[in-house]
Amino acid sequence: MKILQTPEASLREPSQKIGEITPEIKQLAEDMTRLSLEWEAEHPHEISSALAAPQVGQNVRMIIVRNSAEDKADKTFTALINPKVVSEGGRSVADWEGCLSVPELYGKVVRREQVKVSAQLLDGAEVKIRVSGHLARTLLHEIDHLDGVLFLDKIRGKKKAFSRLRDDGALVPIEYNEIENDEALWG
Repeated sequence: MKILQTPEASLREPSQKIGEITPEIKQLAEDMTRLSLEWEAEHPHEISSALAAPQVGQNVRMIIVRNSAEDKADKTFTALINPKVVSEGGRSVADWEGCLSVPELYGKVVRREQVKVSAQLLDGAEVKIRVSGHLARTLLHEIDHLDGVLFLDKIRGKKKAFSRLRDDGALVPIEYNEIENDEALWG
């Protein structure tokens, strides 16, 4: 199992609802956490905040979300089964997003600053989560993955919305024409 990258076609397919939380689903959550942390170890200037099952080639509605995106030392994640956006609120805010499936490219995506999500935990408990800020953005980004949508799709064609990550960790703006015909990104 590995983290898939664009232009992998399966990243653009909607995922199937999980009917039962089986030992295989629990193992998938463990494998996703391991892959997330391995990716992070190879990318010293980035943090793995979350990962969606389609990013590892499993077309099911599950995401893992880091318990503390502000603390790289906290390597724990929570799995959310069949997460669904119940409502979005607050202002629309543009901020940078990256993706483990889109190496070194960041984009300025407009998203609502608050979200309410319903999901199941691995123990079967039903939860409703109300969050704002970075965590709201993260949940919306990952739920998009479950619908076959990448952050790139939200900003395609926007001239000043893209940057590339340099080796020293700095984001450097790039011109849209540098990537607009890149089949490796758009598939």
